[in-house]
Amino acid sequence: MGDQVAYRMDSVPVRGGELRVGVWGEDGPVLVAVHGITSSHLAWTLIGPELGRDHRVVAVDLRGRGGSRDLPGPYGMAEHAADIAAVVRAYADGPVALIGHSMGGFVAAETARRFPDLVERLILVDGGAPLPLPPGVDAAAGPAALEEAIATTVGAVFARLSMTFPDRETYLALWRQHPSFDPWPDGADAYLDYDLVGEQPLLRAACRMEAAVRDGQDLYALPGATPAPLPRPAVFLRAPRGMFDDPDAPLYTPGRAGEWLPGVTEHDVPDVNHYTITLGREGASAVAAAVRTGDPAPR
Repeated sequence: MGDQVAYRMDSVPVRGGELRVGVWGEDGPVLVAVHGITSSHLAWTLIGPELGRDHRVVAVDLRGRGGSRDLPGPYGMAEHAADIAAVVRAYADGPVALIGHSMGGFVAAETARRFPDLVERLILVDGGAPLPLPPGVDAAAGPAALEEAIATTVGAVFARLSMTFPDRETYLALWRQHPSFDPWPDGADAYLDYDLVGEQPLLRAACRMEAAVRDGQDLYALPGATPAPLPRPAVFLRAPRGMFDDPDAPLYTPGRAGEWLPGVTEHDVPDVNHYTITLGREGASAVAAAVRTGDPAPR
């Protein structure tokens, strides 16, 4: 994935405090990277060093996650978009490319809609187009039903937000049981090591439950939602295997991104699931290629 590049932790002033970011690379165009619903900037632990060879990759810890976990609510896509706007202004003199994985795609899309002058283009990685509600979940039932939808969609990695762990090995064991982490992805160790906060025997995931629950309400195609084009050029990279490595249950069926985001260019990244599209070597290479050329196919 390329030679070693410089990496540092940094922070950006935002409402209520400072947003933590990780920065790979020192030269080249700025690329702002946004992670998923319970994740952190180290979702880009493979992609950041690769793109850092010819970009300055600024990957955020969203409000309520990672090193930004103590920033106050409210949460939601509009709040995250304001934070991303602050990051762009801190690192760039003009519009930048935004890359978002999973919920990060929704944040990137909202940033483009609210702050189009700050965005040059979008790379949406298996996220950003409204999701269908899981079968049996009724949006009319209110926030509790939407929390159920998140739990159904994300599974045990959502449930972990209300759990404590006596040691790091127990925490890793939860992930080793996950079908999307078999075989173990190359980027998993750094990603998961950063995820824990607290002290033994009361370790917990850094993402705050209340942040994930609130943000999840903005991810679904609720009654009244209609397709809407993005104001900037965008590519959508689809993982054919879904949250649980199931080829019959992708997070996005073919064509859904284009249906809900008219004008987006959709590509499949072969043989990846929702996690390994960023944390696996093949997925990371495809994502990096899409940033550079607009196409994940190797050149």
